[in-house]
Amino acid sequence: MFGLDPWQFWTIFAVTAFAGFVKGAIGFAMPLIMASAFASILPPQTALAALILPVLTTNFHQALRQGPAAAIQSIGNFRWHIAMVLVAMAISAGLARSIPQGLMYALLGGPILAFALWQLAGKPLALSIHHRRRVEILTGIIGGLYGGISGIWGPPLIVLLLSLGVPKQEQVRVQGVVFLLGAMGLTVAHLLSGILNAQTIPLSAALCIPAFAGMLAGFALQDRMDAAQFRRWTLVLLVITGLNLVRRALSDWI
Repeated sequence: MFGLDPWQFWTIFAVTAFAGFVKGAIGFAMPLIMASAFASILPPQTALAALILPVLTTNFHQALRQGPAAAIQSIGNFRWHIAMVLVAMAISAGLARSIPQGLMYALLGGPILAFALWQLAGKPLALSIHHRRRVEILTGIIGGLYGGISGIWGPPLIVLLLSLGVPKQEQVRVQGVVFLLGAMGLTVAHLLSGILNAQTIPLSAALCIPAFAGMLAGFALQDRMDAAQFRRWTLVLLVITGLNLVRRALSDWI
């Protein structure tokens, strides 16, 4: 079955459905869940290839859920962050081999974890509208630098959206737009690298089915959550993301 044992295929099928559900409900963490689980049961290149098309297609749907006009408006609203992510990612990609991954994971995971725990403790951080452009530029640069080096560029955006108090629907849409741009680059890169090939593309395409099924179920939950519930679960997922990044840092150092 796509070159895998049946138990391997059905395990990653179930993991993908769960990852799609989380993404539909909260708007992020799909690659984190899939990569962590796939790496334990698949060869590294197969694990990477398997998640590429589900991530690409679900981000496309997430970005366009309210239609192209809403997506374009979100791009305009956060153009400074998006532009800085793309520029900084292009600049930092060449440094990926020279900067220790463990250091990058620690420098990103530590502040993200501290921010989420601070917010969950009931101490919100609200950004002044007068400083929004500067903060967008700063978080975009940080996200892009980390994205080019480690492949992780989402958490600074989520911190920005939470700090600005962006409404739930727009927060999820903006995440979809930014993640889609990164996923498109990742797809093209690995078509060129050969990781996505005649053997791995069918597996990755097949996993789009559970990804979308899970995502649609997640959308149903997201639509029922009020703003406070959505914010709380976003912060919980940020805590888990931060802990995972710190864990990866420690595993590289030990």
